[in-house]
Amino acid sequence: QVLPVESGGDFVQTGGSLRLSCECFGHIVNFLDMAWYRQAPGKQREMVASITRIGISDYVDSVRGRFTISKDDEENMLYLQMSNLNPEDTGVYYCNRSPPLDALWGQGTQVTVSS
Repeated sequence: QVLPVESGGDFVQTGGSLRLSCECFGHIVNFLDMAWYRQAPGKQREMVASITRIGISDYVDSVRGRFTISKDDEENMLYLQMSNLNPEDTGVYYCNRSPPLDALWGQGTQVTVSS
């Protein structure tokens, strides 16, 4: 089994933007509902954005209107476009099934937003 590979995290200032990517395997974005999760320092991991296999998206209130989840079924990729970032968005971002599978947690990608 090959784990998802997240990338695109960086250090940005408040108000900045980032685009996260997740390379998936086994065509899971075609057949599964997927999500981006965030683990902030000292906090539990939470889902911030989800997308069904037919493309219906949903967001946690704290990121709604600022983040956009999307996917490319042909390339088996999941994306998270993040804008107007603030320090509360700092954390390690992961992609996984929605709901998550323990066996599908990758290394994540670090996003740090400075005030």
